[in-house]
Amino acid sequence: MEQRLSMVTLGVADVGLSRAFYERLGWRASPASNPHVTFFSAGGAVLALFGRGALADDAGVSDGPAGFAAVTLAHNVPTREAVAETLEQARVAGARIVRPAEEVFWGGVRGYFADPDGHLWEVAWNPYFPLDSNGTVTLP
Repeated sequence: MEQRLSMVTLGVADVGLSRAFYERLGWRASPASNPHVTFFSAGGAVLALFGRGALADDAGVSDGPAGFAAVTLAHNVPTREAVAETLEQARVAGARIVRPAEEVFWGGVRGYFADPDGHLWEVAWNPYFPLDSNGTVTLP
């Protein structure tokens, strides 16, 4: 298997409401989207929004109770100040701030928000993982 991530699909309660949330964040849906699934280009990968029950059915698993899935999505930003700015943008769009921007022991700044379905997003500035001109994280 190649070392590559192509798509992240989030199971959501209401595709239309979730799409509207991400559009308020400034994301633009692909014309390939429809009422059942929304696709967003995400810097070389794709973020998809799909009905939670339909996603469970597609994978052949039960749609059990929601809880912490031990997965977070991350959005790295180019400056320490951009962490708080991005969290505020998410709050205004309808996110719940889980953890405000704060300095962390490893030398960066991070905070967390939850989208309308509770999917956790970390917003981080990491001086050791700079962003290139396309906004892609550069690993050492």
